[in-house]
Amino acid sequence: MLGLMQEHPLLVSSILRHAARHHAGAKIVSVDPEGAATRGTWPEVEHGAKRLAQALARLGVRRGDRVATMSWNSRAHLEVYYAVSGMGAVLHTVNPRLFADQIAYILADAEDVVLFVDPSVLPAVQAVANLLPPSLRAVVLMGPAPRPDLPVPVLDQAALTAAEDGDYAWPLLEERAASSLCYTSGTTGMPKGVLYSHRSTVLHAMSAIQPDVFALAARDVAMPVVPMFHVNAWSIPYASAMAGSSLVLPGPKLDPASLFKLFEEEQVTFSAGVPTIWTMLLAWLRADPARKFTAPPRLVVGGTALPVAITAGFLREYGIPILHAWGMTELSPLGALNSRKAETADWDEARWLDYSRKQGRPPFGVDFRILDAQGQPIARDEVAFGELEVQGHWVAASYFNHPNDPAFSADGWFSTGDVVTEDALGAVEIVDRAKDVIKSGGEWISSITLENLALAHPDVALAAAIGVHHPKWDERPLLLVVKKPGTSPTPESILAVLEGKIAKWWMPDRVEFVETLPMTATGKLWKAELKRQFKDYRLEG
Repeated sequence: MLGLMQEHPLLVSSILRHAARHHAGAKIVSVDPEGAATRGTWPEVEHGAKRLAQALARLGVRRGDRVATMSWNSRAHLEVYYAVSGMGAVLHTVNPRLFADQIAYILADAEDVVLFVDPSVLPAVQAVANLLPPSLRAVVLMGPAPRPDLPVPVLDQAALTAAEDGDYAWPLLEERAASSLCYTSGTTGMPKGVLYSHRSTVLHAMSAIQPDVFALAARDVAMPVVPMFHVNAWSIPYASAMAGSSLVLPGPKLDPASLFKLFEEEQVTFSAGVPTIWTMLLAWLRADPARKFTAPPRLVVGGTALPVAITAGFLREYGIPILHAWGMTELSPLGALNSRKAETADWDEARWLDYSRKQGRPPFGVDFRILDAQGQPIARDEVAFGELEVQGHWVAASYFNHPNDPAFSADGWFSTGDVVTEDALGAVEIVDRAKDVIKSGGEWISSITLENLALAHPDVALAAAIGVHHPKWDERPLLLVVKKPGTSPTPESILAVLEGKIAKWWMPDRVEFVETLPMTATGKLWKAELKRQFKDYRLEG
């Protein structure tokens, strides 16, 4: 017997239609590269998206065609988001910070037919002008700019939509149809595409607005600092529309002063970004005691682990809570979050802050399994290591154009490549990437743990731990440190910070000071490049 309920496909266009019809009073603030803000509403965004969908149809864009963007967080970008997916084409967000060969590769791999470009990132397009794929029919400028010399027609977004009236009905699509395409950061080898569906995107947004996740409500003012080219800005363009929240799109200026100005002027209540953003903001706030929030916002951090000292600084000095979340491109991206539950509700501040270092537990819609090297479940004792595997409603089943990748198991699990521990409450803590674990004498050493402990030294700006060759133990830890300006830490003082906090055999064999550490295009330590640089480094037996 089947239930007697209505069935409607879960579509991205239905999210925008809901926001336009029921939350017309919410504001959409968009900041240009010069810092000037323009204001709009959800109904105006939907009207603009419909006009753009009409224009793209006249350009010959059809269902299933990939339409790429290289842009910051702006209203123009938001309208492309909804127009492309809403009409049945596939939104392909491209990170302009990627290396030129990576950009050329993913444009070709996706076979994009149109590329929308913010004028401020035109140099990234011009760098691959001779490598643009034959599928590309046009480049569309998302703001005023001189026409670049490219081998395809260059159009203007405003002019493109000027002749359209917005009298457009969103088509009724199959909810499993592709809605957007994002590529992994590609720290080893070329990036791989993850093809999201309308169904997965809507379900992911429904999860994101839940109280234990982003807790978005119609009265909120959300500001995604995470870029819209980074896993769909962690779903905030969709989740804010679904909740009816106001939305502040900060553009490319993400320095602490610019962000603080927006927090105050727009009364932002919620924001999300990577650790670098919040670390810089805290340092900027501390530099002047007069810098205080009139209404402390809620913050979410993801991408990499945030040191507990930063979480504690925001909470104790400014009354700002930070929610630690974890995810991946393959997970749309939300996979875990560390919010309080029944067992931790009465913990005092100190105990909770210490626990906040963990990535947390999965929300409904995602499930975990953690297997050791023998393929067996690990003990939930916070000591045993295992590789995290995930399945769920918004988890990839395979990569775009790579159907047989070994990361996806025959029984329906995705292997994340993250090595984790799990506690009795079900919270996981990432201790390393599988490829970055230091294997010493048949045992594992967490490079992330060593790095986080080293960062507690007052004179350490950045730290990276890698395994280097050892004649007896195969690998031993080498700790690479960037000093803070004007300081002179010693190797001994840094190792002293680690004393008593790790097993003796985990202690790095050597500390080397370096001027810089290589970073990926998404702001993470580029361990593959570090290992290449130090491949000939040798330790004595």
